[in-house]
Amino acid sequence: MAFNSKKTYGERIENFTNIAARELLTLMERKKTNLSLALDVNTKREFLEIADKVGPYICLLKTHIDILVDFDQDFIEQLKKLQNKHDFMIFEDRKFADIGNTVKHQYSKGIYKIAEWANITNAHPLPGDGIVSGLKEVGLPLGRGLLLLAEMSSKGSLATGAYTEAAVEMARRHRDFVIGFIAGRKLVSNENEDFIVMSPGVGLDSSKDGLGQQYRTPRNVILESNSDIIIVGRGIYESDKDVIEEALRYKNAGWNAYLERLMN
Repeated sequence: MAFNSKKTYGERIENFTNIAARELLTLMERKKTNLSLALDVNTKREFLEIADKVGPYICLLKTHIDILVDFDQDFIEQLKKLQNKHDFMIFEDRKFADIGNTVKHQYSKGIYKIAEWANITNAHPLPGDGIVSGLKEVGLPLGRGLLLLAEMSSKGSLATGAYTEAAVEMARRHRDFVIGFIAGRKLVSNENEDFIVMSPGVGLDSSKDGLGQQYRTPRNVILESNSDIIIVGRGIYESDKDVIEEALRYKNAGWNAYLERLMN
C-alpha cells in the first residue's frame, strides 16, 4: 500500500502548496465525495441540465469544452453559477501535448480561454518539461493546478512502464504546479511526497464499451489501487436510471471504498 492510504483527504492538505490541490482536498472532505463527473455531451442545454442535477454529489466536473457544438461565453457564465451553487471544481480535460510556447497560448487565449475558468487541466508529458513550464506561466499565478497523464484506461495505451516513471519524475520537478496524475493507481510511495491520483474508466455495471475503454469498480480503484478520485461519465448520464440516483450510487460507492481504505 502507498504511504498515505491511511491519511484522510483533509490530513493531506498540508502536503501541498498549490492552491487548487488544497481547495480540492478541502472540498472533498467537506462534501464527502471523491466522485468526478466526466460530462461529455455536445450541447450547452444538456450539459447544464445534467451538471445542475449531479452537482451536489461531485467534487469535480470534468469537461471536454471543445466538443460543445454551441459553445459561447454565456455557457462559461452559467457553468460558474452552477459551480458556486453546488460547490464543485472544474477540470478541463484538454490533454495539452505541444511545445511550451504553443500550450501557453492554447491555455490562455483562443475562444475557450481555459485558464480563466478551469481550476485544473492536464497535459501529456511527451513534449518534455517545456510543456509544464509553459502552462505554469499562465496557471500558477491564477491558482490553477496541472495533472500529468501518466497512464490511460484505454486498451493498448502506450503510457506504461518507463513512460509512466518519467511522468512521475517530471511531476517531482514541478511540485508547485503539478498536483497529481491521471492514472489507474497510486504511483508514488515515498512518505515525503504526495500527489492526487484521478482514475478514469470507472463503472459499476460495465467492463468495456466496444471502443477500447476498460472499466473498473470504485472499490477496485480507491481501495485496491489507492487512487483518490473516481472519474465516471456514461455510467451516470447515459444510464437507464435517474441521473441523480446514479450519481448518488457512485458517490456512495467511492466514498465507502475510501472509508474502508482508512480502516484497513
